[in-house]
Amino acid sequence: MKKIYLGIIVACIIFTGLIGIVMIKQESTNSIPLEELFSLPTISGLNTSWDKQKIVFYWDKTGSNELYIMDLKTKDIKQVTHGELPKFVELPSIWSHDNSKIVFMKDRMGNEYYDIFLIDIKNGKVSQLTETDEAQDIAVEFSPDDQWITFISTRNGQMNLFKMKSDGSQIIQLTHQEQPAIGGFWQQNGEWIAYCTNEMKNLHNTDIYIVKRDGSEIKRIIRVSKNGSYDFFGSWSPDGKLFSFTSDAHGLNQVGIYAMENGEVKWVGNGLYDESGGEFSQDGKWILCFRNREATIRPILYNIERGECKEINGLPHGTSIARFALDDRLIIGRCSGHPVMPATQFEIGSYNLRNDRYDPLIPAEYGSIDPDIFVESEYIRYKSFDGLEIPALLYHPKIEGKEKLPAIVNPHGGPTFQWSRGFDPIAQFFVSKGYVVLQPNVRGSTGYGVEFRDACMKDWGGKDLKDLVRGAKFLNTLPYVDSNRIGILGGSYGGFLTYLAITKEPSVWNAGAAMRGITDLPTLYESYPPDWKIGLKEQMGDPEKNRELWGDRSAVNFAQNLRSKILIVHGVNDFRCPVQQARMFRDKLLELGYEEGKDFQYVEFEEGHGGWRSNIPLRIQTWKLVGDFFDKNL
Repeated sequence: MKKIYLGIIVACIIFTGLIGIVMIKQESTNSIPLEELFSLPTISGLNTSWDKQKIVFYWDKTGSNELYIMDLKTKDIKQVTHGELPKFVELPSIWSHDNSKIVFMKDRMGNEYYDIFLIDIKNGKVSQLTETDEAQDIAVEFSPDDQWITFISTRNGQMNLFKMKSDGSQIIQLTHQEQPAIGGFWQQNGEWIAYCTNEMKNLHNTDIYIVKRDGSEIKRIIRVSKNGSYDFFGSWSPDGKLFSFTSDAHGLNQVGIYAMENGEVKWVGNGLYDESGGEFSQDGKWILCFRNREATIRPILYNIERGECKEINGLPHGTSIARFALDDRLIIGRCSGHPVMPATQFEIGSYNLRNDRYDPLIPAEYGSIDPDIFVESEYIRYKSFDGLEIPALLYHPKIEGKEKLPAIVNPHGGPTFQWSRGFDPIAQFFVSKGYVVLQPNVRGSTGYGVEFRDACMKDWGGKDLKDLVRGAKFLNTLPYVDSNRIGILGGSYGGFLTYLAITKEPSVWNAGAAMRGITDLPTLYESYPPDWKIGLKEQMGDPEKNRELWGDRSAVNFAQNLRSKILIVHGVNDFRCPVQQARMFRDKLLELGYEEGKDFQYVEFEEGHGGWRSNIPLRIQTWKLVGDFFDKNL
C-alpha cells in the first residue's frame, strides 16, 4: 500500500505500476525465458541537473542498482556509485546547484527507514548525513547556495519539515504540524520554502504553505476549496516570482500558477483532462505538465502567457515522464504498451522541441529476446454490477483454434493508483506461457477524476471488489477463456483485494496469489507511525467508530470461506504491509484445519515491500514461484 499523502514521491513510482496480468496459452516455442526477461536492465529515478546539462538515474545493468550520470552534450555516461545504494531504490536522488554532489536515500534491507547519504561526484566519496534507526529521513532539495538541504522526517513523531547543513553538521526543525508535512522546495532567492500539509478536520485535504528559511514565519497560501481538496506544490519559476501547483478541486487534477506578488491564480488547460506537474522552462515561458488519459500518461507544454497547449507530436506512443534540458529539449523516459506500436521496454530519449524529433539516448535492451514476441495491451471497458463502465487493460496471446485458456485478474496497488499503458514484463511473461491477463482500473483508481478516485473512500474491499468480480465475469464472456480457470493475483493493496476476493467471493476464483497484502486492518493501523495512521483514517475512517466496517474488510475474519488454492508471498522487512498481516492469515488457516503445502503455499523473503522489483535474483525467484503456482492450479 503506498503512502497516500506523500506527494513528492509520486513521480518516482509512476513506473512501479507498470506490472499486470490477463493470460492466454501460446505454443511453448513462444515462451519468453523468465531468467533473461527479469534480468533485462531497467532504468528509474530520472532527474536533471539544475543547469539542465546532465541527467542522473538508477540503472541495474551490472545486476544491482547504481547511480549514473550522463552529460547531455557529449553523451558520456559515468557510474558514480559502486555498491553504496540499497537493493531497492524508490526515492529520487537530488542534485546540488553546482552539480558537484548528489544526495540519495538508503534504508536497511527494504524497511523504508531511510537515512540520507551524499556522494561527491569528482572523487566518489560517500558520506552518511543522517542516521536514524526507526525514522524516515527523506531529502528534498539543496538550498540555492548549496549550504542547506531540506528533508522531511518522522524523527520527532509526525512527519515534518527540517533543514540541515549540507555536510550534516546541523539540523533545524522548521515545522511542527500535527498532520504530515511534505515538500521543502526553496524559492530561488532562498527566502521561502514551500511545503504541503493539512490543518482542517477534514482529512481529505492538503494545502500549500511557505515557511521562512529560518522557520520564523509560516503562511498558508493555497487552499482552493474550503470543503477540502488535494493541492500539491509543483515548482518555483526561475525568478521565484511564480510557482506551479496541482489541485483536484474542480473534479480533475488541474495545474495552476500562483503569483507571489499579488496572490493571483491562473489555471492552465481547459479542465477537460486529468493533468498534473508544473516544471517551468529555463526562460520561464513554458510549463511542463502530464496528461493522464485512457491509461496513458504523456507530457504536454503550456505557454504561460498565451495559455496555448503544445502537443508532443513527435514522441512515440506510450507512458512517459519528462524533464526540461538544454534549453530546447525534453529528456524523456518512456515505455510502451500501446496498441498502435510494439510494446517497448523503458528507455531514455531526447525530444527536440524545435523540430519535434525524438532520439534515443539509452535505448531499451532486450538481450536475445525478440521484441516482436511482446504483445500490445488492449484498452477496454466492461460494465460493473451497477452499470458503471470499468476501464481495464487486456493482454492475450495470438488466438489460434478453439482452445480455452486460463485467465488472471490483476488488481493494482494503491488504492489510489492505476494500471497504465507501459511495458509490463510480468504480463508479457504470463501471456507467453498461454494466459490471458486483465488489469482493471477499479473504482478508487487515479486518472478518471475525483468522483471515481474517491468512490471507495471508507469502502475498501466494497465496490472495488465487486468491480473485480465483474472483471472475472467479463473474462467468462470471451470465447477463448476457460471459465473454470480464473485466477486472481495482486500485490500491496492488490494483495488486500486478493485476500478478500478469495474469502468473500470464493466461488468466482480457481486460484489466488496474494503478495505483500493486508488481512487485518485494525492490526495494520496499530503498526503504523503517526503519519501513516492519518492516511489510513482518511481512507477508512476512525478505527473505533468504524470497528464493524474495519472488521468486515479484514480477510482474516473470513478465512473459513477459502475454497481455492492460495499462494501467500511476503517480505519480512515490509514497512507498508507488515509481514504480521500474512502470518496472521496463515495461522488462521492452520487453526481452521487447512494444510500448508496442500491447501495453501506460504513463502517469506528477506526483503521489504518493493524489494522484488530491484533485486534481480529475487525477481526471478518470485515470478517463477508465481508462474509455477498458476500452472499447477489453473
